[in-house]
Amino acid sequence: MATTNTLKITKKHHKHLNNPFPASSSSLPFIHGSLFFPSKALPSHQIYSIGKDFELSWSSNHGGSFSIFHNSQPTRPIWATIPGRAFVSAAMAETEVEESRGSFLVKDGDVHLVCNHQTVQNIRMINRSEDCLEGQDHDFLSGYSGFELQKNTQFPVLVISGWVFSMNTKKKTGFHENLDFDPKGPTICAKYWVLFEQKSDDQIGFQVKFGEPNIEFQSRPSSDRNGYGRYRGFRRRVGRFRKRKLGFYWSFSRPRKIVMVSSSEEEMEEIKGKEAKELNRVFFTYSSERSERFYGFGEQFSHMDFKGKRVPILVQEQGIGRGDQPITFAANLVSYRAGGDWSTTYAPSPFYMTSKMRSLYLEGYEYSIFDLTKPDKVQIQIHGNSVQGRILHGNSPSELIESFTETIGRPPQLPEWIISGAVVGMQGGTDTVRRVWDELRKYDVPVSAFWLQDWVGQRETIIGSQLWWNWEVDTTRYSGWQELLKDLSTKHIKVMTYCNPCLAPTDDKPNRRRNHFEEAKKLDILVKDKHGEPYMVPNTAFDVGMLDLTHPDTGSWFKQILQEMVDDGVRGWMADFGEGLPVDCTLHSGEDPISAHNRYPELWAQINREFVEEWKSNLVGKEKEDAEEALVFFMRAGFRNSPKWGMLFWEGDQMVSWQTNDGIKSSVVGLLSSGISGYAFNHSDIGGYCAVNFPFIKYRRSEELLLRWMELNAFTTVFRTHEGNKPSCNSQFYSNDRTLSHFARFAKVYKAWKFYRIQLVKEASSKGLPVIRHLFLHYPGDEHVHSLSYHQFLIGTEILVVPVLDKGKNSVKAYFPIGETCSWQHIWTGELFTRQGYEARVEAPIGYPAVFVKSGSSVGETFLENLRELKIL
Repeated sequence: MATTNTLKITKKHHKHLNNPFPASSSSLPFIHGSLFFPSKALPSHQIYSIGKDFELSWSSNHGGSFSIFHNSQPTRPIWATIPGRAFVSAAMAETEVEESRGSFLVKDGDVHLVCNHQTVQNIRMINRSEDCLEGQDHDFLSGYSGFELQKNTQFPVLVISGWVFSMNTKKKTGFHENLDFDPKGPTICAKYWVLFEQKSDDQIGFQVKFGEPNIEFQSRPSSDRNGYGRYRGFRRRVGRFRKRKLGFYWSFSRPRKIVMVSSSEEEMEEIKGKEAKELNRVFFTYSSERSERFYGFGEQFSHMDFKGKRVPILVQEQGIGRGDQPITFAANLVSYRAGGDWSTTYAPSPFYMTSKMRSLYLEGYEYSIFDLTKPDKVQIQIHGNSVQGRILHGNSPSELIESFTETIGRPPQLPEWIISGAVVGMQGGTDTVRRVWDELRKYDVPVSAFWLQDWVGQRETIIGSQLWWNWEVDTTRYSGWQELLKDLSTKHIKVMTYCNPCLAPTDDKPNRRRNHFEEAKKLDILVKDKHGEPYMVPNTAFDVGMLDLTHPDTGSWFKQILQEMVDDGVRGWMADFGEGLPVDCTLHSGEDPISAHNRYPELWAQINREFVEEWKSNLVGKEKEDAEEALVFFMRAGFRNSPKWGMLFWEGDQMVSWQTNDGIKSSVVGLLSSGISGYAFNHSDIGGYCAVNFPFIKYRRSEELLLRWMELNAFTTVFRTHEGNKPSCNSQFYSNDRTLSHFARFAKVYKAWKFYRIQLVKEASSKGLPVIRHLFLHYPGDEHVHSLSYHQFLIGTEILVVPVLDKGKNSVKAYFPIGETCSWQHIWTGELFTRQGYEARVEAPIGYPAVFVKSGSSVGETFLENLRELKIL
């Protein structure tokens, strides 16, 4: 990330009146540069081996380009550069971060230099690790800092080296796509190395590293028509100053204007010899096709296809509204940037796959931006001075997901109990739980668990009732806690609770037994501020301390808290938050908090997962053999490797609305995008979470919305309710006979495909394929499928769901894709739809959502038979 003296952080937690239309993230524009190479030194065309399964092709045609192929398909490039254009660039820029209550905006401030042009001096195959270590070619390895080669590296590996450099421009400020080279002016340059190595049968690893920037002047022009003279003159210049360093050059131009170089030799002489600064932006540029669609990027809520967009990869609050109006306006007005936008998400991932079966992901945790705004190219901007990643080969979306998750990790199989019936989310205390339990039995609702987030007790704040963030049961609110858990257990119903990695001071809590905040403070395991004191992070109406998950003692301490909870009989919990690590904090590990920010939710998931595994390994006797004796936790924040550590995810706090960016529609997009990105098990709160009761803006969960959300979530991995942030404003499953009857009906529909859900959960654990799937995964050749987002989805391969997501609608358009020859059978009427590539209007009144099964499939037949046995059909 950016070094400390190029980082500016602005806190806006406590502003009470804000701009309701805040500016979006501003970053460097798409960086364009030319590629130069010595035509006499490099061959016109050459094939190089990378490991045993890949090849890289170099061609000097049209200015020079590289392409990578898998040996099984030598005519289909999985990655290629743009002829005559730089594919590696670098810059030095200021970083500005605005932070407010879990929302972060990263901006590029003053830009001090951009090395946008590139030379290719050498292309070298290395056949053994000693070739690197011995440094046989001093010219080739000059300034080389060492690549990270594993013991099992598959040789040969390939290293491309050369220089990135700036050229003097006709104007001193601003950025120009076409830059003219002035060989008389000063040049800023840095050596680079790009390494490609085979990581597996279907993955190529890449690393980009840079040396220190240098400066030199040229008094004699050196150019010719084909560019070799320019290259030759440049090479002579850089050969003379490898040991010289570029001092930090402060730009006095307006913010965010780019100063390529100064035309004044006197000014440039002044900065020569000063302490060198690292380049802190890397740009990786390569080709795309105009018709190529881009999917993935973690859990995204507004779009499925990202072609034409700039996608920032930063863990943060998703926002309230995310562009839907008028709520985004109101949220931004009350709290700085609280509304979010289309790109804000709890669980992004620097990964994508395309409709052309290309896929790439970044390793590491630096802030990055994927710029897909150009029709024929991709540019990734990484905030750092190096980059690592992988390029994937696959013939289908399923193969690419399997390859990706094989590396990052896959979730364990979920315990059967949590996917057997409804997970009833409610609050109120022991008596309320028992009363609702009685109601559910009257309606014969299949219940797996009660999720009781208020188990820690509630307190009144200026914004209403909130939880005490001290992770122990409140014995006043939940009197007879252990007895309640035992009574539910006798009916095979589990109890789930709530926790997060933050601790609130509890001096005012009358019935607490332990003060977890003070304990953590005394153990010195809280995140610190710049003064070495516990960093008190603003959260809604109170401030909290955050656990320092990089401290070696934090995990064992928090696992003791989980152990006490489980000893009482709890078998699951929401592991909330994880997205709000301050970027100016001090961590025990000493690592850069901006990079650690994206890693924090993975560390949070890891602690919870380790406890689950340790608890399971310590079981003895009948408990160890009982498949029902298993723990599970679910969480919302995540990053690339979170599927390895998290067991189950949920989508966070959608609005109780029909809107696109943050309502019921967004919950479907979040399921599908996250599924492509390795999050195999995901779900949303039935009915949404965030209600608003402002004087002039009101969002309240209507009964119709609740009923439709029940229908939707009956076809997701977990069927879980939530009362929302303002229960009294919302229609609830227990509100009346209609809501209870509907809840019972769709809990049974959910139960009816449990047999298939178990099968898909096993497949997810072994292959990484999601339970809920975008049609692209199985019908990538159908062009119409690429235009679908929230409109419909698949469960595995055998069930097609077209939910009603609009108020007052009683029919939907169902699209039957082009693919294998099969008919789709409507589950309620039995009607067969045999045409492929066909869209039909289907009736879908409340209680009868448009759901289809493949005609003649054993899954479809069993599902229909189960619905009959449960008296749904």
